[in-house]
Amino acid sequence: MKPAQEDAYLEFVAARARALYHSAYVLAAGDSHLAEDLVQETLSRVYVHWNRVARADSPAAYAQTVLVRAFLSLRRRRSSGERPVAAMPENAASGPDAALRLTLLDALGQLPPRDRAVLLLRYWEDRSIEETGRMLKLSSGAVRSQGTRALGRLRALLGDSLTDLVPH
Repeated sequence: MKPAQEDAYLEFVAARARALYHSAYVLAAGDSHLAEDLVQETLSRVYVHWNRVARADSPAAYAQTVLVRAFLSLRRRRSSGERPVAAMPENAASGPDAALRLTLLDALGQLPPRDRAVLLLRYWEDRSIEETGRMLKLSSGAVRSQGTRALGRLRALLGDSLTDLVPH
């Protein structure tokens, strides 16, 4: 890679790595190590194809798509034997919304990977139905129905547990 291209890539990484990590953290249901691995995988794939990425309409959207696809690919592999633990460590988070965040991440961790991806893109990233469909290679109708089902599953998992955690 030419020095100018490498500089552009490094600027892109400096600008987007944090946002990619936040998305990966939600996809990984709070597993920071998996989130870091996903970001590393994403950035390495972007680096390999930087000439194409740099010419894209939105390099950030390109990287986000790579991240989501890397997550889904990882979850499809039989070798992905890591499983979430039953209880979070005592020092997992701090602050007034820590219990709410942990409850939501635990519930997200119980959803299938594609449901997590749809919820992340539609509600966390605030992507349109069409953009989510392009990123996940789904039709708009499939995004709508899968999003509705995923929200229903999330509500069923959470039940009344949020009532005590949300300030009134």
